[in-house]
Amino acid sequence: MSIWTRILEAISALAQGEGLTAVFDRLRTPPEACPERTVAFTIAVIALGAKMAKADGEVTRNEVSAFREVFHVPPEEEPHAARVFNLARQDVAGFDAYARKIRAMFQGDSRVLTDVLEGLFHVSVADGHYHPREDAFLAEVARIFGVGERCFRAIRARYVPEAPRDPYDVLGLPANASIEQARAAWKAAVRDSHPDRLIARGVPPEAVELAERRLIAVNAAWEEISAREAA
Repeated sequence: MSIWTRILEAISALAQGEGLTAVFDRLRTPPEACPERTVAFTIAVIALGAKMAKADGEVTRNEVSAFREVFHVPPEEEPHAARVFNLARQDVAGFDAYARKIRAMFQGDSRVLTDVLEGLFHVSVADGHYHPREDAFLAEVARIFGVGERCFRAIRARYVPEAPRDPYDVLGLPANASIEQARAAWKAAVRDSHPDRLIARGVPPEAVELAERRLIAVNAAWEEISAREAA
C-alpha cells in the first residue's frame, strides 16, 4: 500500500465540515507506528507548506512543484497530493493550529519536528526567493515546535544562500568547542543524517533528499572547523 493510499484513507475519514487538522487527532494513536508517522509527516509538510506558500502573498507553481521535489510524487499520485494541498489551503484553521497539532503528535521527538521544518524550508525557497514573511512564518513554526534558535539558524543557512552560516551552529556546538568535541559532534550528526535514520522515525523514503542535503552541510561544517584548527 503506497503512502498516498494511506493518506487518502486518512482524509476520507473526515466528517462533513471537519478541517484537515482533524486528521492529526486520528493519527495520534498509536503515535509510534511508522506508517502513521509517515502519513503524518507527509501531510504536515504539505499542509503547512500550503499555508506558507501564501505567506508572501502569492502561491507560485514552483512552490507547489516543490512537493514533487521533496517527495518525488509519481505522476499518477499528483492529484492526491494536490487534494491535500488544497484542503489545507482552504481550511479556515491558521497555520499555528496545524503546527500545534503536529507538535502534539510528535511530542518528545524533536528530530521529526526538525525534519518537518526542513521540508518547509525546501518549499520556501522553491520560487527562488526567501520572503521576510516566509522567514517570520518559519520562525513561528520553529518556536511552536520547540526548535532552538541555533538549530533554526543552521537550517536557514542550509537553504537560504545569503543567510549567515556558522559551522558551530550546524554541529550544535558553542563557538569555543574543542576540535575533539567538534569531531565527535560531526560523527554523531553524520550517523543521524543517514537516510535510514530518517525513515525509521517516520520520514518517507520519498523525502531522503532532506538527509542528503543535511549530510552535505554537516560535512562542510566539519571541514571548515578542522581547516581553522590546522591553520
